[in-house]
Amino acid sequence: MIRLDICKIFDTVSKEQVYSLESEAKRCNDMLHDKRGAGNNFLGWLHLPTLALSQLTEIKETASVLRSLCDTVVVIGIGGSYLGTKAVVEALNNSFDWLTERKNRKNPVIVYAGHHIGEDYLCELSNFLKGRRFGIINISKSGTTTEPALAFRILKKQLEKEIGKKLARQRIVAITDKARGALRTLANEEGYKSFKIPDDVGGRFSVFTPVGLVPLAVAGINIRHLLKGAIEMENATGQDIPFTENIAAIYAAARNALYAQGKKIEILANYNPKLHYIGEWWKQLYGESEGKENKGIFPASVNLTTDLHSMGQWIQEGERTIFETVISIEKTDRKMYVPSDKSDLDGLNYLAKKRVDEVNKMAELGTQMAHIDGGVPNIQITLPILDAYFIGQLLYFFEKACGISGYMLGVNPFNQPGVEAYKKNMFALLNKPGYEKESEAIRGRL
Repeated sequence: MIRLDICKIFDTVSKEQVYSLESEAKRCNDMLHDKRGAGNNFLGWLHLPTLALSQLTEIKETASVLRSLCDTVVVIGIGGSYLGTKAVVEALNNSFDWLTERKNRKNPVIVYAGHHIGEDYLCELSNFLKGRRFGIINISKSGTTTEPALAFRILKKQLEKEIGKKLARQRIVAITDKARGALRTLANEEGYKSFKIPDDVGGRFSVFTPVGLVPLAVAGINIRHLLKGAIEMENATGQDIPFTENIAAIYAAARNALYAQGKKIEILANYNPKLHYIGEWWKQLYGESEGKENKGIFPASVNLTTDLHSMGQWIQEGERTIFETVISIEKTDRKMYVPSDKSDLDGLNYLAKKRVDEVNKMAELGTQMAHIDGGVPNIQITLPILDAYFIGQLLYFFEKACGISGYMLGVNPFNQPGVEAYKKNMFALLNKPGYEKESEAIRGRL
């Protein structure tokens, strides 16, 4: 089981202050399970890991087809429709997997589109795909979200031009609403293999639905182990688990106790570059869930030790409105030792015969001590190893803690009304049909 340590925040908030929130954290956990809180129609993720097991056979069969037909698969989606996939793939696959020659690859290369509106990127992606046996996993509940819809239109046309519509159908998978929307209509008309996005699961909580599981299976991730880890955490953070044993509730209480003491920014830090996109996924999860009604801890992330050479000064001596949550990996997969060098011009012979990870661990400990001395409270989450089982635990832990924490903060953690503002302005500026009045009004402001 992953471990949570909040002892290093007690210079800022006492253990008693954190544990005084026990009844509130339990109340909020009960609200989730009893479906009594705001946004309770979006709680399908709560028992999703257990329910998802029933879909594994179909998911694996679909992944097997794509793996047999494609050397490259484009995952089209934005926000939670791609971040969970990218986070897990980057964490668990070889860092240089995508550079392996096609003839030596076990799994298709996974690339992404529809997560921004970048013309250069789309042109470069299109050129990269020419001559490759590529397929598409298109993820969109409506099928009309601008970024993924634009990418799908372009890449679908390219695929059909290269191999014909009939063969293209075999290489396109749609993950969308079960009954309505543009992508559902198209999938039905064209005969694409499709999976449904549950109505009661929001995008940022969707990694254990086909949204995440289908592309992860294509990428060669052991999705059964991922779900087993998530189920373990689902059980360990359930309604009947005492506060003192429920690490999701304790994390939520600690965050809210620190927030009440003026710690308005949480920095998720890691000491393993494979975890970079875990931080990106986490930022959406907490930012979109808690940033409402002029409330909410601002989620930021850093990769250490890399960012000690860019953000380290600010973390150490900047405004004391921050706390850190550090993800630590106990054991690495591989071993590499520092060699001895006769000239020792770099002065590193004192490290000779030590493992590189030992050096990294001492950098982690030294940094943590320095930051605590500098007035930065530290929460630590430890994974025994970096594998699918413990990543499954970690993702569900963050999801469950987010639901509890959002309710403790007094907001609806499951909506995102502020996201629509930019879309309305963009549609008006692009003269989208139906936005004529908005177009006239916004151009008057330019």
